[in-house]
Amino acid sequence: MEEAAAKAIGAGLATIGMGGAAIGVGNIFGNFLSGALRNPSAADGQFARLIFGFAVTEALGIFSLLVALLLLFA
Repeated sequence: MEEAAAKAIGAGLATIGMGGAAIGVGNIFGNFLSGALRNPSAADGQFARLIFGFAVTEALGIFSLLVALLLLFA
């Protein structure tokens, strides 16, 4: 197998993590919305945890993109 083909395959596999991050963000916001609709008085107390979960999930997606770019261009 050529080196360029292996790099492309590896980078494509590394981007699967970005799809996982998208699913994770959807899960986080969906569960928050479900909980906020069931108990609106507790929603304000959980908002900081929502933002933290969103930031961590997005950071993992960006890390996945970084790994894919490093595989392609390094």
